[in-house]
Amino acid sequence: MEDHVSMEERKPVTKPAARHPVNLKQLAAYLKLNPATVSVVLNDVPGRTIPQTTRDRIKAAAKELNYHPSQLARSLRNRRTLTIGILVPELNDGYHTEVMSGIGDQLINAGYFYLTAHHRHRKNLIEDYTRMLISRGAQGIIAIDTALEHPISVPIVAIAGHRQIEGVTNVVLDHARAAELTLNHLYALGHRHIAFMRGQPFSSDSNARWNGIVAVAEKLGLEIDPELVVSLDRDMTSPELGYPVIQQLLATRLPFTALVAFNDISAMGSIRALQDFDLRVPADVSVIGFDDIRAAAYTLPRLTTIRQPLAEIGRIATQSLLNLIHGTLAPHAEIAVEPELIVRESTGPVRLTL
Repeated sequence: MEDHVSMEERKPVTKPAARHPVNLKQLAAYLKLNPATVSVVLNDVPGRTIPQTTRDRIKAAAKELNYHPSQLARSLRNRRTLTIGILVPELNDGYHTEVMSGIGDQLINAGYFYLTAHHRHRKNLIEDYTRMLISRGAQGIIAIDTALEHPISVPIVAIAGHRQIEGVTNVVLDHARAAELTLNHLYALGHRHIAFMRGQPFSSDSNARWNGIVAVAEKLGLEIDPELVVSLDRDMTSPELGYPVIQQLLATRLPFTALVAFNDISAMGSIRALQDFDLRVPADVSVIGFDDIRAAAYTLPRLTTIRQPLAEIGRIATQSLLNLIHGTLAPHAEIAVEPELIVRESTGPVRLTL
């Protein structure tokens, strides 16, 4: 119900001269209205009979004086901030940005805002940023390629998380199936002398991906030569990641006809290293990547790879988290996503000699 004041009292007083945006009491005093009336209008509280002319006057003055309701205070009172925290190692490579695009789209559609913190795989930052995101009102956390170590106080979904932690839902690729697609493809092309690239120890997928490769190789009767296994250890997201380890492998002069790279970025650097060694891809050495980031279809040659539906993984993780927050679905320990083999130009039939 509108305040009962005279027409004279309704006339605005002199506009506040403060440099900073006004608060609710200042705005109400300027309008000669009760602060509760102003709050009802600006927060769109239903069921209140306030004339449209008064509503228009309040909103016009709020815009003119640069007044914004404290959404944080309001949401904390309601215990609904509509805010999600996202933990991610990097913000500048294909894998993480494509997952983030799926997360962002899903949160926008749901009317949620999100805060992002990138931690460079540093344990202390993972701990600190998790606490900070929660203290800033995050109702839940999505952790991408992040080594979680214990439960937290809000719902959490981990993408590429492989640790069984109470209260954590893991959205993971079926790495056993990915290994089958990878090695069956190369095996069918006649490759038996295959070089392998293991991921960095801090990458959440490294062990799961390698264990899948080892299991499938054993089923195929395919020997994994330890001298043809290289390991990544650098924390970077450019093709330079794969270049030096393949240079070192080539310097040994050990023969191989195919290379299984850890991801697409390292595969691109590997192809450059092979070409600089006067080896043709795939005529001399076939190369297969992992992830199917957008750039994979535009390399020279175009990259054969295992596709993770990265944006879809982001959407699945986000909807799972929202379901947990709203209590509309029981928690799941793990949600598995199917990979797909994408055959392009970087793999081909084996040649008898390098």
